[in-house]
Amino acid sequence: MKIKLGELAKRLGVVLEGDPDIPVTGAAGLLEAGPGDVTFFANARYASQVPRTRAAAVIVPESYREEIRAARLRSATPYLTFLHVLRFLAADRGRRPPGVHPTAVVDSTAVLGEQVSVGALCVVEEGAVLGNRATLCPGVFVGARSSLGEDCYLHPNVTVREEVRLGNRVIVHSGTVLGSDGFGYVPDNGSHEKIPQVGNVMVEDDVEIGANVAVDRATTGSTRIGRGVKIDNLVHIAHNVVIGEGSLVVAQAGISGSTRVGRGVTLAGQAGLVGHIEIGDGAMVGAQAGVTKSVPAGIKVSGYPAMEHDRARRLNAYHRRLPTLFERIRELESRLRALEETGERVL
Repeated sequence: MKIKLGELAKRLGVVLEGDPDIPVTGAAGLLEAGPGDVTFFANARYASQVPRTRAAAVIVPESYREEIRAARLRSATPYLTFLHVLRFLAADRGRRPPGVHPTAVVDSTAVLGEQVSVGALCVVEEGAVLGNRATLCPGVFVGARSSLGEDCYLHPNVTVREEVRLGNRVIVHSGTVLGSDGFGYVPDNGSHEKIPQVGNVMVEDDVEIGANVAVDRATTGSTRIGRGVKIDNLVHIAHNVVIGEGSLVVAQAGISGSTRVGRGVTLAGQAGLVGHIEIGDGAMVGAQAGVTKSVPAGIKVSGYPAMEHDRARRLNAYHRRLPTLFERIRELESRLRALEETGERVL
């Protein structure tokens, strides 16, 4: 996409200092940017790079007063403004033409909204509903009686099992399975009797789910992903889990069945949560933490078993000092034995 700098500044709602007719064709970092690119400066650590940039324009804080060759776009939040630039320049990226590819299989009872795009080798089963402008890239499967809201975008080889519900503007990346069976078995005379998984998955508006994620359907009722939740790659969410709106779940995290995660929670990479606990609103779970009991709202925990972060750091520091402490104990024991052998009184 190509746009003049003055028009871009108007769309961003920022003040331009420089030539409004400069063409903008891309965005990049301070040192990677070239003519036609917009870049940004938001961290004092990179102040020396601003005069060296070859960018057409730099998004700078409102207080920035240095003279530079490039045009300046003044913003109260330079990094956020730069993200808006990226979003604007990438508006057409990945957009697919509306219509149903000849190799797609769409059941006659499926309902397709306006300007829907169904790619090659997709399957849309009976009773499924695709909202306006929904996009299925090649190889997507949408099961019976499932529904996708408006402007959903499913990347290649996504599987949406039967009776799954996606809200509006949901993005799902390749290899993800929504609605796989929950892991439930009952021991029976040395075997494992499968518990039927008859619930579904509910994904609310503005959720993004990364690649190779598994979200299991509920045993009964719903596994629910709240509005605005962002889920990284390689995450497992078990049956009947509820994740509150605005939460973040980072790569390789796992949430066991029937656990409830509050609003605005962060689960860092490889965090593991046992089932049937609650994580309070705004809590943070550190990387590789093993959470074995409920976490109150607003608390930061880490380690295994997970505990308040400051305490976990102290215990980790003590653990690292154990070899030195053992050596000191051995030395003291040796000295004590020597004193006892000489018959000296030991207090």
